[in-house]
Amino acid sequence: MPRAAEYWPLRPAVRYARQIAEALRAETVGGVIMLLATGFALIWANSAWTNGYLAIRDAVPGPFGMSLYDWSADGLLAVFFFVAGLEVRRELAYGQLSRLKHALLPVVSAVTGMAVPALIFVAVAWGSDGVGKGWAIPTATDIAFALAVLAVTASTLPDALRAFLLTLAVVDDLGAIIVIAVFYTEQLNYAPLLAAAVILLVYWLLMRADVRKPFVFVVLGVAAWLFVHESGVHPTVAGVLCGLLTSVRGDPSPAERADFHLRPISAGFCVPVFAFFAAGVPLTVRALGDVFVDRIAIAVMIALVLGKFLGVFCGAWLSVKLGFAGLSAELSWRDIAAVSVLAGIGFTVSLLIGDKAFPGDDRVTTAVLIASVIASGVAAALLRIRVRVRARDDV
Repeated sequence: MPRAAEYWPLRPAVRYARQIAEALRAETVGGVIMLLATGFALIWANSAWTNGYLAIRDAVPGPFGMSLYDWSADGLLAVFFFVAGLEVRRELAYGQLSRLKHALLPVVSAVTGMAVPALIFVAVAWGSDGVGKGWAIPTATDIAFALAVLAVTASTLPDALRAFLLTLAVVDDLGAIIVIAVFYTEQLNYAPLLAAAVILLVYWLLMRADVRKPFVFVVLGVAAWLFVHESGVHPTVAGVLCGLLTSVRGDPSPAERADFHLRPISAGFCVPVFAFFAAGVPLTVRALGDVFVDRIAIAVMIALVLGKFLGVFCGAWLSVKLGFAGLSAELSWRDIAAVSVLAGIGFTVSLLIGDKAFPGDDRVTTAVLIASVIASGVAAALLRIRVRVRARDDV
């Protein structure tokens, strides 16, 4: 009997697993799964069975004292950030961002996209208690949700637009994490932070030496994550830095191989599980009633929806007009405008900062959620219009 026949029962499962993995490498499929997980979490968290959802989300498995939500936000999302870092690394090496002017455009937009919402928040909330604590809430863009909306609504738009949003969101989130570390962390542990830096240096040196032992880099990546976590800095930083330090040399390169194996896991498991635990925000009647009369909450909504758009778009436009950044020939300013609205999806990082600034305040939580939904809806509509216009012009 042929040896392969011994494994016949496993053949269909292996074939289906490969087909599922290939489907998950398409951005649209992963985006749909994530949005479904988000909707399911919102419905469950605001139903009569909300206690069951909260019990699962807040359960603390294992010895580390981290809830399932913490594991999804700190652990699973680090895998997503690693994949995002890989993609940015490839784009910088030989993709849409390989030209310095094209690479500077999303970086400048991210900086102005943080500064303008913060200023608008302060202007609207001026004189209110807590204005000095809440200015950073609208500075962040939720990279996972923003990419999901782009994938579902506008997958046919040029790759340069996705590269712009991806880089913008990565820089934006790194900036937000730095803000949390500087302004909202009571004490940084510098010894673990130094250890993480040494591990990342070893990671980079081994990549430069063309070491092709995936297990070694997995161990180094996990160790870097652990030390960054112990330092008090959000551990997703370790994920994105490892991605950016991964080599793009060779055929296939370590970055390509890592992306091939991890992207389906990230899109099909890590991000949907994170979305499920992050999106289940109980919307109380009192919070919904109070949010539109509370100046802090109003400031959060205006800063996220309007401030993000103005900051990202004006930063991009000014940097091009001043000559130190360039707009890809594949893109128009209408494309940048649509993505600038999409950057107003603050969600996870905004909720994290909001919880640190105003612990237990449902109004801030509700304001972030409302602003993110508005930004998603408006951006989706604008992106669909851009898809139709481009399709018509190509006929």
